[in-house]
Amino acid sequence: MLDVKTGMENPKILPLVPLLYVAWADNVLSPSEIGLIKEKVDSMAFLEVNDRDTVYSWLDPANPPSKELMEAWVSVIRAAAENPMPESQDILLGLARQMASVNDGAIGWEGEEAQQALAEIATAIGEPSLKYHRNLLTEELIREANRQFNAACFVPEAMQQLLEGEEAGRIERLKHLLADPVFALRHHENKEVYRTQVLEWCKLLAAQGYGAIAYPEEYGGKSDMMGYMTIFETLGYHDLSMVIKFGVQFGLFGGSVMWLGTKKHHDKYQKLIGTMELPGCFAMTETGHGSNVRDLETTATYDRATGEFVIHTPHYGAGKEYIGNALHGQMATVFAQLITDGEQHGVHALLVPLRDDSGNHLPGVRVEDCGYKLGLNGVDNGRIWFDQVRVPRENLLDRFGSVDEQGLYSSPIESRSRRFFTMLGTLVGGRVGVPRAGLSAAKKGMAIAVKHALKRRQFGPEGEAETLLLDYPMHQRRLLPLLARTYAMHFGLQYLTKRFVNRTEDDIREIETLAAAMKSWSTWQTTRILQECREACGGKGYLWENAFADLKADTDIFTTFEGDNSILMQLVSKGLLTEYKREFNDMNPIKLVRYLLGEVAFSVEERRGSRNVDEEHLRDDEYHLDVVRHRERHLLKSLGKRLRAYIKSGMDSYDAAIRCQTHLLALGKAYADRVMLEQFVFALKACEDESLHKVLDMLCDLFALHIIEENKAWYLEHEYLSPKKSRAIRKTIDKLCMKLRPEAGCLVDAFGIPDYLLFAQIAVGGSKQQHPEKVT
Repeated sequence: MLDVKTGMENPKILPLVPLLYVAWADNVLSPSEIGLIKEKVDSMAFLEVNDRDTVYSWLDPANPPSKELMEAWVSVIRAAAENPMPESQDILLGLARQMASVNDGAIGWEGEEAQQALAEIATAIGEPSLKYHRNLLTEELIREANRQFNAACFVPEAMQQLLEGEEAGRIERLKHLLADPVFALRHHENKEVYRTQVLEWCKLLAAQGYGAIAYPEEYGGKSDMMGYMTIFETLGYHDLSMVIKFGVQFGLFGGSVMWLGTKKHHDKYQKLIGTMELPGCFAMTETGHGSNVRDLETTATYDRATGEFVIHTPHYGAGKEYIGNALHGQMATVFAQLITDGEQHGVHALLVPLRDDSGNHLPGVRVEDCGYKLGLNGVDNGRIWFDQVRVPRENLLDRFGSVDEQGLYSSPIESRSRRFFTMLGTLVGGRVGVPRAGLSAAKKGMAIAVKHALKRRQFGPEGEAETLLLDYPMHQRRLLPLLARTYAMHFGLQYLTKRFVNRTEDDIREIETLAAAMKSWSTWQTTRILQECREACGGKGYLWENAFADLKADTDIFTTFEGDNSILMQLVSKGLLTEYKREFNDMNPIKLVRYLLGEVAFSVEERRGSRNVDEEHLRDDEYHLDVVRHRERHLLKSLGKRLRAYIKSGMDSYDAAIRCQTHLLALGKAYADRVMLEQFVFALKACEDESLHKVLDMLCDLFALHIIEENKAWYLEHEYLSPKKSRAIRKTIDKLCMKLRPEAGCLVDAFGIPDYLLFAQIAVGGSKQQHPEKVT
């Protein structure tokens, strides 16, 4: 008899223990495994109700077996294994049958039906696991052959570990979950069917505890924002509609309640949001106001007589538009102009119910489907209007502004402008998550294009084998600098995520600037990378079966999501100008003189180096950093001078900024280039593995020189580069592409994207019979 604390005191359920232990060994029990086990347990008439309840309690993804219970299972399994094993070709099934034979109380299992049930569960749990390991072995043999053929200098699994770091286990568990047949990718031509599928996927992820992971423990989470971001990025290898709906529900809707609300809101709603029992949406954007949140026109007017807010859309153009989850959501976080006693207090967020429990729209709420979009048709985007909709006063998310029963408004932040930006700053997580999903898409596109280029042959000397695409210098030039950018994006976004997760009130404004820049830079790069990879795959890349159709269509909007990139880059530059002015004003006379002398000395030194064409110099990290920092610094100073001159001449500051828009955009991009390169260099210096360091050094050099080459017109205009040096840089890039050619296959293998997520015939091989069915 086992310790009652383990819940296994009844020997009738012991034969299931080996099966459950193996199922939970990777901390993931997939929906299909849960469904099968429940079905078989229900069919065993000899099990009592309490037996079934105990087994069911072990099948809850949100509450997996404890460490103590797993240890108890191990002890029981080992004790049974000491006895002679029944004959069986399957070790797992043999253990289950052994548990039944050595425990006198395990009556009922001797029957043929029960034995068959054990066999089916063992097959479902054990064989996929064994098959998974067989697949790994096959992939490793293929990679080893590729390494020997191409003389690659590193092991891709080691690079994968470097990229994933402490999150490797979590990533592997999630990929294992996505291998479950219920997550099988398929082509949906009907958006309603697609949306239903995506909704079900999100519910399954919520059941595994992924949705609430960033929330506090008392609301079903683990206070693990880093984990949430890792999950968001990893899901990007699967279906991007699912990723976005996941982000809307748990990041935007749940995040708005978490970060803009207070304890009363958390206690009432947070757990329901995390389990998806309360699906919701984030209603900020309006038809007439997308990026300009400050001037939204939806109103929330307090009615003192009833203690309610009246939510109203004054005209058609003030309707909420492009709202994700609008067709499935029961509640919305609505951003509106808060009004009390005729006084407007700026934009605030309120929780507004949209539907009743039966899914019917509540009085005054009107929702329309946005219809088919260029991509992401698994996300139910809609438009929402409110006609004098009343909600309780308590529905105001009042962390930064509250209204008492008498209608008196108060806020811990006196400045209306500062309050507005503080409120928006708490929601900056979306600008961290979206580019990470885009990074996954870019990695997937690069993997497909490179794998295809290592198989596809075209042209060659007469009578000889045709040449692999990746052996053509032109093809190397197309793909390998973008592969270097993909790695740079990875390290840069890792840095952004760490800064965001560990943010404080003192550095939140800096992180907002950083997030706006890196979101814009990264999503632009994703769009660029996927287009080039599609073209590099020729007509095959245009077929849906090879993934680019969805990758391109679904990520295109990432340049607009969470703020239009061109607008965000201008905000970045304004933030840099503010910081530059503050630092300059804080300098005492001695520091100011030293700064000016340093600028002169740097200017002289940069002129001296403008003609140096030695390869050692061109591949020097410090040279690369000096180049990108110079451009950013020069653009910042010249922008400040232009704005000051315009304003001094009597021009309004708004008009002055408009006059300098292209300059603002250039500075924002230069800032992002510099940050991305710095983080790549930091990652390179932190790498202690000699073989990994060697290839990362080449990638980092290629990334840096490619940035310089793309901006060579500017550097030539400002005499920072001589024509001779510009040519030398071009030749060095060509040489680096040639050196990296043997590493390309392993560099994309290091992304760790399994074939069932890569989901591209030209990359994984196979026939059309292997395709999932088309769903109409």
